[in-house]
Amino acid sequence: MYAEIWPFNTSIDRLRAQAPAGIILSGGPRSVSEPGAPRCDLAVPQLGVPVLGICYGMQLLTSMLGGQVGSAPQREYGDAVISVTEGDGSRLLNGLPHQMTVWASHGDLVTAPPPGFAVVATSENAPVAVMESVDRGLYGMLFHPEVAHSEHGLEILRNFAYDVCGCTGDWTIKSFVDEALDRIRQQVGDGRVVCALSGGVDSTVAALLLHKAIGDRLTCIFVDNGLLRLNEADQVRARFEHLGLPLVFVNASDQFLTRLEGVIDPEQKRKIIGATFIDVFEERAAAIGPVDFLAQGTLYPDVIESVSVVGPSAAIKSHHNVGGLPERMRLKLVEPLRELFKDEVRAVGRQLGLREDLVSRQPFPGPGLAVRILGAITRERLELLRRADHVVVDEVRRAGWYTQLWQSFAVLLPIQSVGVMGDARTYEYTIAVRAVLSRDGMTADWARLPHDLLGRMSSRIVNDVKGINRVVYDISNKPPATIEWE
Repeated sequence: MYAEIWPFNTSIDRLRAQAPAGIILSGGPRSVSEPGAPRCDLAVPQLGVPVLGICYGMQLLTSMLGGQVGSAPQREYGDAVISVTEGDGSRLLNGLPHQMTVWASHGDLVTAPPPGFAVVATSENAPVAVMESVDRGLYGMLFHPEVAHSEHGLEILRNFAYDVCGCTGDWTIKSFVDEALDRIRQQVGDGRVVCALSGGVDSTVAALLLHKAIGDRLTCIFVDNGLLRLNEADQVRARFEHLGLPLVFVNASDQFLTRLEGVIDPEQKRKIIGATFIDVFEERAAAIGPVDFLAQGTLYPDVIESVSVVGPSAAIKSHHNVGGLPERMRLKLVEPLRELFKDEVRAVGRQLGLREDLVSRQPFPGPGLAVRILGAITRERLELLRRADHVVVDEVRRAGWYTQLWQSFAVLLPIQSVGVMGDARTYEYTIAVRAVLSRDGMTADWARLPHDLLGRMSSRIVNDVKGINRVVYDISNKPPATIEWE
């Protein structure tokens, strides 16, 4: 189905003019009782259009319609089991099991639903987990059906979209490609574009879309920032030459590493890397000739976690390709994937004929290994991490786990501990191995990798990477942890 994400303060006149089939009020980090908490127009539930409130959206709907919202006696983050009390009469939960494990993330709950609402599901910590006012087309749930951790979450959303809103589900990835090409041509006009290529699926798909839309008015720039994985710069260069994309290769590793020298704070690392990217691109774009636009493979999770652009989501960490360009730059941004998630970008890549090994490549952070080295970045530490990370990825591939995992990588910790190698005492660094399962990167489960696989990783890292004598495995979910350590 086709959907758009709009800010909470969109006017009721604009909503009415758009004639939506349905409206979803999203989750969010605030409490409805806080001063300045985001609230939509009071007329939204009166539009005569089905409305679904998810988590904060449910609490907001309750507050607007005369129900009661209070602080939860126990904050709930992670798995929760809901019990369906009126499944047969429910529009949202029709045809679903009477007990389901779902993903909760809230500090408030609905203590009493608004007048006219039926409670159709409860949980141990929430007396109102799902509520419905079928005759008015108003619905609310305290958990997040949109994340992979919620059992039957897609079925719940499908029930709302198909059965409640009457959508047909005929929007396709091909439709997105056609629309994206039109938007690019309209935005760029007769201008020229430089595209920031990282080697990952996001920037690759963005570059392919741009090349298809504007042809030789696109120039791709790949920057070796000195923070890439083992042999990655050469591999990426060869890959894009094979794809036939016009490529300029820039080795700026000395510039990046000099600016990062002695920097420990992760946010400062990210900001330095972002600013340096801009400097490199500005210089290179000037050398190419007249250029009007800078294209990036920004995705919606980058936007959500970085800066509140279309709503009041809390900033978790900055991304080097989010937040616009310095005023001194005359380049304008082109971000054709900005409102997509990773799984959707992969589908676009397949639609454009990209090879499966490129489409299924695991995400790699824009700041590179800088956010996988805790503490100061040095060439020696980078080399340790590169070699350890190569072992992790190699063993994951050999075991057939690579395409099953969202990400798998090594992190170098600023911790040295005593070890014994042969008859000698060592005092060397620790590597943490991280492997997670996810659908969109917004939430993630730590992967239950086989012990013999973890054992092979550990043995190879300690034996092959001089300077590492200890390997640990990260068993943290997102939330509460993020996937990357910084």
